[in-house]
Amino acid sequence: MRQDAVTLERFYASDLGKAAARILAGKLTDLWGDAKGLSVLGLGYALPALDAFATGPRRIIAAVPHEHGPVSWDYSGRGNAAVAVGDPRLPFPDGLFDRVIILHGLEETGDPRAYLREIWRVTAPEGRIVLTAANRSGLWSRATRTPFGHGRPWTRSQLSNLLSTGLFQVTASSSALYMPPTDLGLVTSAAEGWEAMGRFIMPGMGGVVLIEAVKRLYAPPRSGTAAPVTDQVRIARPARAATREEH
Repeated sequence: MRQDAVTLERFYASDLGKAAARILAGKLTDLWGDAKGLSVLGLGYALPALDAFATGPRRIIAAVPHEHGPVSWDYSGRGNAAVAVGDPRLPFPDGLFDRVIILHGLEETGDPRAYLREIWRVTAPEGRIVLTAANRSGLWSRATRTPFGHGRPWTRSQLSNLLSTGLFQVTASSSALYMPPTDLGLVTSAAEGWEAMGRFIMPGMGGVVLIEAVKRLYAPPRSGTAAPVTDQVRIARPARAATREEH
């Protein structure tokens, strides 16, 4: 069951939520800059991440599952909109978006493979996505007071395998949210310091895993290997036909 929009909005209005949004937005802009002139889709509850691309994209669409309920988002700007969508079918034509951000989406979907197939369909050829999910090894997946403590957490290898089977090629990956999931001012005000220290001391223990991948139209060829010989088989020579005796 997905979390409701009121709970998500309340979290991202808190000091902890603002710090988390700031860290995640920084990761995205490091990858894509301001996404100038591109068409961007946010899936799940990606509004905090979409705010990082205020003016650059040609179009920004926030596709929010209807289970969340009504959302409050200032989507002023040409071509921008927030729409309620089902799971997993999306009401967009094939190949519409150059960039897709998934936040609070994969963890609570009922069919991850079908969810990813639909993302593949609406992504443009050679378009890029960033899949963000709660890290199974991190503290945030256990913090039910945050949105990352709900649904199914993932490991980096699980996400990479899911993307590979869905015709996406992984191009970059990282972790984020190393600060403890607490609203204490001493923690949230030093969020960037926690990030720097966490990447150095325990690089795989961030609260979320972020993986960037590019859409491929065909599965990459795999080099085959010869099947192992399991037994020696003796092949008998065919018996010679009996010859007639000439008289």
